[in-house]
This record gives sequence, C-alpha cells and structure tokens, in this order.
Amino acid sequence: MRFSEIIQKLGDIAASNSLLVNTDIDPEITALASVDEATNNTLSYIEGAKFSSWVGKTNAGALILPKDEALQAQAQERGIVWIAVSEPRLAFANVIALFYQPWRPASEIHPTAVIHPTAKVGQNVYIGAHVVIQPEVEIGDGVCIHPNVVIYPNSQIGDRTTLHANCTIHERTRIGADCVIHSGAVIGAEGFGFVPSAKGWVKMEQSGCTVLEDGVEVGCNSAIDRPAVGETRVGRNTKIDNLVQIGHGCQIGAGCALAGQSAMAGGAKLGKGVILAGQVGISNQVKMGDRSIASAQAGVHDDVAPGEIVSGSPAVPYKTYLKVSAILNRLPDMYQTLKQLQRKFN
Repeated sequence: MRFSEIIQKLGDIAASNSLLVNTDIDPEITALASVDEATNNTLSYIEGAKFSSWVGKTNAGALILPKDEALQAQAQERGIVWIAVSEPRLAFANVIALFYQPWRPASEIHPTAVIHPTAKVGQNVYIGAHVVIQPEVEIGDGVCIHPNVVIYPNSQIGDRTTLHANCTIHERTRIGADCVIHSGAVIGAEGFGFVPSAKGWVKMEQSGCTVLEDGVEVGCNSAIDRPAVGETRVGRNTKIDNLVQIGHGCQIGAGCALAGQSAMAGGAKLGKGVILAGQVGISNQVKMGDRSIASAQAGVHDDVAPGEIVSGSPAVPYKTYLKVSAILNRLPDMYQTLKQLQRKFN
C-alpha cells in the first residue's frame, strides 16, 4: 500500500492535521514496525521526547510524527515522508487496523459442542469444539465462542462478543455487546465470602451476579467475582489487562483501564476513566473518583479524589510521594548525623 493511500484511508485523522508528502516520494509500505527496527518499506511513529532521537537514525520509509517542526524538518532532510498529528500513537493504531485484522472463524457450530435445548443462539455465530452452553443461556448475533469455553446457566452474551478459548462464564453473568474475554479469564465466579464463627469459617453463598457493559475487554487469567447479593459491574469500554482480580461487589465506571496484576477488594468502586497501573491494590470499600490514577504498586487504603494521582504504599498524593522518595535517598546520611548528635549530647 502506498503511503498516500494510507493517508487517504486515515480520513479525518489526516485531514484535520498538518501534512507533508514529498511530491517525488511515495513509498510502498509493506509492513509496520517499531522505529528502532524499521526498514525502508515500513511505517513507524514517534511519540514523546524519549524516542525523538530516532528520527535522525531510523531506517523507516515513512513516519507518523508529533506536531514538532524540528522533527519534521529532520525527517524532511533525511528524505523520509511523514504525516504530523496531535496523537501519533492513536494514528498508528488506526494504521495497524489497515494491515491486520484478528483471525475470526466462519460461522458454524462444531459437532462436539454441547448446547442445552433451552439455550438461545443468535445468527452468524461461531461455536468451537467442546464448548458447553448450559440451560437458559442467551447468545446474541455474531458472537464468536472459541473451543473449550463453558457458559453456566442463565447467562447472557451480547452481540458480536468474542469468548476466547478456555474462558469460563459462571451463572447469571450478563456480558454486553462487542466485549472480548481472553483465554483463561473467569467471569462471575463466587466471591470470597466467608464469615468467622466459633466453629470456624462459614461459607456465605454468593447469590448475586456479574455484569459487563458493552465494549469491555478482559485479559487472560483475570477474575471478576459475583457478590453475595446485588451485582459486580464493569462499565462500558473499560479495559482490563491479564492477571487482574476484581472482588465481589466492585463497581467500575466507564472507560477505566486496569493494568496487569492489579486487584480490587470487595466493594471497592472506581469512577469513570480511572487508571490502575501494574500491581495496584485497592482495599475493601475504597472509592477512587473520576479520572484518578494509581501508579504502579500503589496500595490504596483511603478514598481518592477525582483527578488525583496517588503513589506508594500506603498511597499518598503523587507530589508528596516524590518528596518522600527524595528524602528516602538521604536517610543513610541523616542517620549518621543523628548518631553523631546522640554521641555529642549523651
């Protein structure tokens, strides 16, 4: 595909941004690559100061650049054609979609699939080998269910949702349209509900349900538990990475992002657009406001205000965390000073 064709197919993303294409250069783009591995027939992108030096040494045939005139001039001097946009990574994501679409099997029901007679299956559905669909399940149109998936009774799967191999959907779970559940994920299993008594732990049955709204994506080996009563809910277009634990009764707003190994204890709540970086832990019943962020390995034990960034364990406001970190590096010297003062006055 010619670079000019790619720009044309980007449509509004390209039209609304500054653009420069050498009139005598319109390379054939055969692949996409990271800027450090690019060749003269590949397209790459630059985002942020960390990668800006690569404009002067990349072998890419074309680049998606930020709106930085110095970088644009450098690319021009090297004979690299480019488009400059306000969000290079977003544009690159759209270009990837021009070159690659995930594999999707043709509509069919494999003869080894076990589907209960009371289940309702929509049109243009793929159901792979050894899938088990139990009573009163509802499957929407265009759903893709890969091999070895098990769907427990009274669950609902929305239109065009994909369930990858070996994921498990427990009873009464409701999954919206255009969701993706990756391999090994378990949706709607029993929450961790045990009550202490004089005779030991008493199991509290988890009679609630789990709800995933439209456009939710759940990574491999993640778990979203159902509560004793009520529901665990994940809001529209929220994206959940691999190895994430969402406890019973949690409420997650629309457009959140939860990175790998993050975990939410029972009853925790996230507002809209919240970001949890890797290995973040949220304590029981804690609330994080809209567009707040917990940085990697933060342990969040108290409520977080909307828009606030917290770090550390226990988590504190980010600016406070930076001050504490700076002091931490000086602790050995401060300790030696303290010992000297103790000797002087004792």
